[in-house]
Amino acid sequence: MRMGVDGMSHAPDQVVPLGDVREEGRRIVAAAEQHGLPVRLLGGVAVWARCPSAAAPPLQRSYGDVDVISLSKVSRELAVFIESLGYTPDKLFNALHGKQRLNFTDPASGRPLDVLLDQFAMCHALDLRDRVTLEPTTIPLADLLLTKLQVVQINDKDLIDITALLADHPVGGEDTDSIDLGRLASVLGKDWGFEHTVRINLEKVGASLSGRGLADPVGAMVSERIAGITAALDTGRKTMGWQLRARVGERVRWYELPEDVRH
Repeated sequence: MRMGVDGMSHAPDQVVPLGDVREEGRRIVAAAEQHGLPVRLLGGVAVWARCPSAAAPPLQRSYGDVDVISLSKVSRELAVFIESLGYTPDKLFNALHGKQRLNFTDPASGRPLDVLLDQFAMCHALDLRDRVTLEPTTIPLADLLLTKLQVVQINDKDLIDITALLADHPVGGEDTDSIDLGRLASVLGKDWGFEHTVRINLEKVGASLSGRGLADPVGAMVSERIAGITAALDTGRKTMGWQLRARVGERVRWYELPEDVRH
């Protein structure tokens, strides 16, 4: 017998989620890889996995749950796999929304596990079908940054995560440790609303730097990288759809306000 996160004994062959949400995220991705399933981390745990600065003050923070993304074409196999890791499915939700998202819960702690499929869609939609398997553990840095910058009602945790990404990773490079400006410009050059939200949030990140307690070189570097992203957006190619929507501007709401789909 062994002890689970609930303090109760479990049979040796019974798998239970880890108490540390960060290590649990790593466990899920590693186990999925062994089963041949494409699963990558999203959210704050993904930022922690990619950013050394997220492991210590002033950019250290707590994480409440794990978010991952996979592909809808393996959703059935994925649902069985997640249950094998010790999670309980929300059967009604998964039956209704299983082409876009699957919901599970750790029965011991009540901690949710959300599995997105194909795209990240909240205030704006980000298609990740061709991006999920590009890198191990998490989605690529540019996409991870976009998932954070797309939040209209952005909170301090999101601002911290964005700051960590920009503090630890250069912009403009093509290697996996850089934030790909080409990817940012390509996605945002097709969607004025998405780009508008990103610009607003980059300004908020910049305004928050003076109160973060960052070392002077780090704060200056983050500011420079924000400027680099903004410059790339200024010069990036815009589609006709982007240009037509830009004429309307803020007179029409340019984002969605996602509801809490858990019940």
